Amino acid sequence: MLEIFEQALEHLVTISKFALEAFSVICIVVGFIKTLQLAYQLNRQRTPIPSFNKIRLRFGMWLALALEFQLGADILATTIAPTLDSLGKLGLLALIRTFLNYFLSKELEAELALEKEQSKLAEEALFSSS
Repeated sequence: MLEIFEQALEHLVTISKFALEAFSVICIVVGFIKTLQLAYQLNRQRTPIPSFNKIRLRFGMWLALALEFQLGADILATTIAPTLDSLGKLGLLALIRTFLNYFLSKELEAELALEKEQSKLAEEALFSSS
């Protein structure tokens, strides 16, 4: 009876792992498309503000989300048959995700602060010209 439950659990993990990996791929593809759209919009606006960071941060956020799904898939895989290789892969992926999220959040904070400062300067310039 226990073997039946183990097999059912293995099938559930296999299906769930596939779904999580598929979502990861979808995130990367959607992120790439959204990033291209942003690059096109920023290019059309021809703003004097460097837009490379905005484009890179947009894609970075999608990559971080994809890594989250990959991490979930790897966690599931290690619950059924934890090997030293799969545990090492899981640890490395968790480390990469942690560093990516940390630096991405720092860059987002800096970008938001820059945008806030630029809008404040634009507002001051608008009021001083009136």
